[in-house]
Amino acid sequence: MSDIQKVDLFVIGGGINGAGIARDAAGRGLSVVLCEKDDLGQGTSSRSGKLVHGGLRYLEYFEFRLVREALIEREVLMKNAPHIIWPMRFVLPHSPQDRPAWLVRLGLFLYDHLGGRRKLPGTRTLDLHRDPEGAAIKDQYRRGFEYSDCWVDDARLVVLNAVDAAERGATVLTRQPCTSARREGNRWRVTTQNTVTGKTREFEARLLVNAAGPWVTDVVTRVAGSNSPRKVRLVKGSHIIVPKFWKGENAYLVQNHDKRVIFVNPYERDKALIGTTDIAYDGRAEDVQADETEVQYLIDAVNRYFKEQLTRDDVLTTFSGVRPLFDDGRGNPSAVTRDYVFDIDETGGAPLLNIFGGKITTFRELAERGLHRIGKYFPQMGGDWTEAAPLPGGDIEAADYESFRDRMKRDYPWMPRGLRQHYGRLYGTRVAGIVGEARALDGLGRHFGGHLYEAEVAYLVAHEWAQTAEDILWRRTKHRLHLSADEQAAFAKWFEAQREAA
Repeated sequence: MSDIQKVDLFVIGGGINGAGIARDAAGRGLSVVLCEKDDLGQGTSSRSGKLVHGGLRYLEYFEFRLVREALIEREVLMKNAPHIIWPMRFVLPHSPQDRPAWLVRLGLFLYDHLGGRRKLPGTRTLDLHRDPEGAAIKDQYRRGFEYSDCWVDDARLVVLNAVDAAERGATVLTRQPCTSARREGNRWRVTTQNTVTGKTREFEARLLVNAAGPWVTDVVTRVAGSNSPRKVRLVKGSHIIVPKFWKGENAYLVQNHDKRVIFVNPYERDKALIGTTDIAYDGRAEDVQADETEVQYLIDAVNRYFKEQLTRDDVLTTFSGVRPLFDDGRGNPSAVTRDYVFDIDETGGAPLLNIFGGKITTFRELAERGLHRIGKYFPQMGGDWTEAAPLPGGDIEAADYESFRDRMKRDYPWMPRGLRQHYGRLYGTRVAGIVGEARALDGLGRHFGGHLYEAEVAYLVAHEWAQTAEDILWRRTKHRLHLSADEQAAFAKWFEAQREAA
């Protein structure tokens, strides 16, 4: 066992909330350790609908404050990460059998104005028989609305927060769960164990942050030996991925018979991401997967509106995540608040900050407010800073990705357009760290298929804690969707051989 490392803050959970808090705290001058039992973002934070949005449907539950705050954050995140977050237009075909048109229009009016929208275009009404956005929609739907929200690469959002935290001095431990945490006076004695090597480490921390998401209650009771009156409700959300079946870059939002709304979003150039479901879940978060009932539910929702009818054979793959929603006592999973709650346990003098709930869009604000809550324990720490701080690769002049894209074309004229787009969207201004001195594709090393070259793999291992083939093919990138089964297997075999040799 190694010597005890003394730190100000020990954060459990490498999802978006934990990574955001670690980054914010490190930037304020605190010494920080972030530990994650699996890979960064491996749980809920890489299994979302990939949107930075205010939550249009939350208006029906009178969550005006939550929507307003999320809309404000949408603008902040667009500015600070324009490479992985970008505007998207959503078409909402109107069905008279569901919400009345006046109610939808009122909701969209509020959505346009609650958050002080500055960059995104507002809502417009569509004639689906005349406007091109209606070409894919069945003729029985004549009227529609179009509004703005944003796309986000959720897994990369987590990783980039962790990268920034590490560059500001934080220690990031992946595949190293916290196995125990006990109070000793006004400090925490924390033990972690590397699930690959078996090595244990010990830390002494002034404050423990529990940002474990679906496992937050388990950390409270089993790891920290504490208790909290707060609870989370686990709600399963599943998605399906199919070939894209409409022209244009716009997405769709369709209302189902049960009043739920389903997003149909363009994904990875030639595919569509469809979701999500909302089902109460009481199993192990690690075991969650989409079942056939959910898959058919999503297919049926799409087929209600679109001329092209999907079948089960169109589904390329599925994924499912468990959302740890703060339990506000509502019975309907769709009505449970997406807000977050802090709970501070000061028993015995060593404080424990538990985080219940939250959503990707408000992670930065959550982290900032969390640091406010624990500020009294660290009078030396700096002030707020993340609102105006680009994430790694996001320091693009005027947050203008199109100009950056044009500059990449000038800098790398030998690089195919699709590969430039891949590097630009995932790594932004840090693309040079991958390309290095290469002046042709051969300079990027071995080619594994699609846009995957050895240079990118080396970068992800060296700078982003990638340890397995899945870390690279599915979370750091989405190469898995563009490689054949044989290519994936060949890459996994090669990667494992490289790791063993190292």
